[in-house]
Amino acid sequence: MSDLQNRSGARLGTQLSRRAVVDAATRHYLACSPLDMSALATELGIGRSTLYRLVGNREELIATVLAEQTELTFQRTAARVAAAETGADRVLAVLGRFMRAVSDAAPLQALSKREPLLFVRVALMPGPVEHTSTRLVAELLTQEHAAGRLELTLPPDVLGQAIIRMCDAHLYAPLLGKPEPEIDTALNLAAALLGIPPRTP
Repeated sequence: MSDLQNRSGARLGTQLSRRAVVDAATRHYLACSPLDMSALATELGIGRSTLYRLVGNREELIATVLAEQTELTFQRTAARVAAAETGADRVLAVLGRFMRAVSDAAPLQALSKREPLLFVRVALMPGPVEHTSTRLVAELLTQEHAAGRLELTLPPDVLGQAIIRMCDAHLYAPLLGKPEPEIDTALNLAAALLGIPPRTP
């Protein structure tokens, strides 16, 4: 059996198959390149029907890639917040770093400019991206609450979803007709939800 056959066989019919597709799509995304499903199938040495069976349609695949990049960016930004930041201050510091990292991400800018309607559906409507963001914020809220550093007036998942939906509306303000992201406004509103004074003017 040839090396190519070995590689193709390793991809097909296994969990690694889906991982290979998502990894390949992620490489295209990070290169700011459009995602063409036919070209992706050819690149991976599989048929289009197999590709769709593994990862769903194009929009579903893009949502998966964005959800994974969301988690990676959030975890990286959270790790950079100083240990001295605790409670609501920590939550706001993570949110601020996260939103600025997202706003500055060239691949995300390229996708939102190239396909704004698709981006709105994937990033601003219920789906993998929102679910991932909500889970991450809820986990952060839970950690600070469990450590006795933050009082919560709502369950973490409910509060997390409220914070994410509010932040998204301001982070992606340019898609809604505003001249630029309104990150400071989002942080002020998040502070209000957490019961503390605004941190920014």
